[in-house]
This record gives sequence, structure tokens and C-alpha cells, in this order.
Amino acid sequence: MIGIIGGTGIYEIVTMGDEIDKKVLKTPYGNSPEISIFKLHGKKVAFMSRHFKGHSKPPHMINYRANVYAMKKLGVDRIIATNAVGSLEREVEPGAFVIPNDFIDFTKLRNGTFYDNRTVHIDVTDPYCSELRNIISSSGKVVNGGIYVCTEGPRFETPAEIQMFRMLGGTVVGMTGLPEAVLARELEICYASISTVSNYAASISPTNLTIDEVFEIMDTKKHDLLKLMDTAISKMAVERSCHCMGALKGAEI
Repeated sequence: MIGIIGGTGIYEIVTMGDEIDKKVLKTPYGNSPEISIFKLHGKKVAFMSRHFKGHSKPPHMINYRANVYAMKKLGVDRIIATNAVGSLEREVEPGAFVIPNDFIDFTKLRNGTFYDNRTVHIDVTDPYCSELRNIISSSGKVVNGGIYVCTEGPRFETPAEIQMFRMLGGTVVGMTGLPEAVLARELEICYASISTVSNYAASISPTNLTIDEVFEIMDTKKHDLLKLMDTAISKMAVERSCHCMGALKGAEI
């Protein structure tokens, strides 16, 4: 089964397939958001709205562990995540789709692991599934590769923070990519992100940032994003051949 954890503006993905069921799953970390299960290109797909309906959960309050655990419980072995991000590079313009290959984590207060009671050092040398990234990158016009900088939120970043992120090599900045990517790896789920650039980050943008421009760009790019995901899902083979499915091997003490 293929999982989609949706960010801002892609709730319509469910209407592209034949809906089978809707579920809310109980997990050791709390209940999941409602998950819609449908068939697309002969494959089962599970869609979850990361922020719950109506965008009611801000980034720092999302129960990332419950969300990813619920996907695993359903039998999901691949997750395509979508994220709205700000660009740290003028060449990466609003409206672009970036497929990150690495991240820098500046979150502070989030539960970032499933393994609080035993020692597991998960390898993130290749933090996003390269197999899944290649499929997505070959499915439409994207920026293939980049560093995703994740901040705690819910505020936007200061100009000084943005300049620091740029000096560190960041490409885009967002608030929802972590610990989601790491949690998926801990459960041996393939994970890749489609980061939609909704704006230039603070001090790069010529104006003050507003949430309205984020939603405006996401609405404009929604159909292109849905087409990109649809094409990627159509290309996915039944079997995986990446290292994600053996991520715990050699990680546990």
C-alpha cells in the first residue's frame, strides 16, 4: 500500500481514485487523522491530512508519531509526503516542486523517535528513499535534490535565521518535514517529499510573509501536484529494492 501524507491544499487526491474505506486508527501515541483508502492505477493508496480537516493542527502540534505509526499499521510501505516551503535560493522560484535529498533539523520540542525505551541509532546517510525520489523526479518537472531545513514554527523565520540556513546550504525551509522522515525510516517505510515552494523566505521576499500567499500558490499549483503524484504512483512497482526495508539491521543495541 502507498501512503500519502498531505500538506496544504491536496485533499482532492482522494477523488482521483475509487474510494474503498475511511478509517481513524488507534495507535500507542493517540488516534490518527481520518485516513481515506482508495485504488489508483490498480494500487491501494491511503491518504492522510497531516493537519486534520480544516487545517486545525498547526505544525508544532501535529502528532507525527501517531500519523506514521497508523500508516505502518495499515500496511503502508511507501509514503509520499507533500509540504509547503519557503525558498532560500532566488533560482528556486515560488511554484517549483523540490524533491529534497537531505535535511537539517531545527525543531525543538517534537517527539522524534519511536524508540524511547531501547537504543536504536537509525542511519540517515541517505535520509529520503532514493528509489522513491527517482520515481517522483522522473514523473514531472521538479528540482531534483535540495536540503530541507525544518523549523519548529508556528511563526515564520527571522531574516537572521534565514541567512544562517543559507550559509549552511539549505535550499528550502518548512515546518512539517521532520520528524516525519525519520519516523518513517525507523519503521522501515520508504519516504520522499514533494516540497512545493509557496514563497521566498524572510529577507529574500520583497514583502512581509503572509499565510494567504502560501494558500494562493498551493491552490495555483494543486493540479500540477496531483498530476505529479498520479504519474509517480502509476510507475511504482509492487516490490521494493531499496535499503529502507532493512533500516533496522545493525541499528539496534
